[in-house]
Amino acid sequence: MSYPDAHYSGDGEASATVRLGTAPPELDRPANTGSYLATGASTGGKFGLYRWDFKGPATGPGPHFHRTLSESFFVLSGTIQLYDGKKWRNGEPGDFLYVPEGGIHGFRNESGEPASMLILFAPGAPREDYFEGVAAAAQMPEDERAEFYLRHDQYWV
Repeated sequence: MSYPDAHYSGDGEASATVRLGTAPPELDRPANTGSYLATGASTGGKFGLYRWDFKGPATGPGPHFHRTLSESFFVLSGTIQLYDGKKWRNGEPGDFLYVPEGGIHGFRNESGEPASMLILFAPGAPREDYFEGVAAAAQMPEDERAEFYLRHDQYWV
């Protein structure tokens, strides 16, 4: 394996972005918050990185897969159940799960205690619209809900 072709040919530039840990989350729900650390739009579609903080109540998606992107999880704190396509496993701080395109996976917090993780999507799809709309999906008519999931590359198993 080798490095990819160069995407930059200059002599360097000040182009980094900083998001301080004190910044409020973009998504705040009763059971969790979501911080948009790096969106697909901000990375030129290369990846999306999000911090997911569970407040304690049981929450999280069941088994599903994506056709267009991979997803990775890194547990920062607490205990998060991670589904690897075969079984649920307790993810503890430092645990990592990589899911390639088509890989069945899920995650949830059933501990009743706060927990945090990083979620990385590659390439960087516009997941923010999914995160912000998924709570309302349960109230959508069936055809509208099916279109919402299809638009967001979300296939339930």
